[in-house]
Amino acid sequence: MKHASAATLQQLASLIERLRSLPGLVERKPGTFYHRSSAFLHFHEDPAGLFADAKLDLKVFERHCVSTPAQQKALLKAVGAALAGSHGNTGRTSAR
Repeated sequence: MKHASAATLQQLASLIERLRSLPGLVERKPGTFYHRSSAFLHFHEDPAGLFADAKLDLKVFERHCVSTPAQQKALLKAVGAALAGSHGNTGRTSAR
């Protein structure tokens, strides 16, 4: 499965624009997003469809189909939840 071409990224333009607006994501190359200093999300194309590899757990890439508007909406929701869960989460507990 190859990385998404410029033409494929153009097909995903509205999804990519929404991803660009999320706090905590930085687009280092077209269609390749980082969270903090780690790769977080990028796109692939295949005869089976369009896919995003995303680290929703901030550790391991998982493949998500993004061929349809409903799939893109689901990915955007999942990314937003992953990023919201990462803010301020250092794994430390505070003593009271």
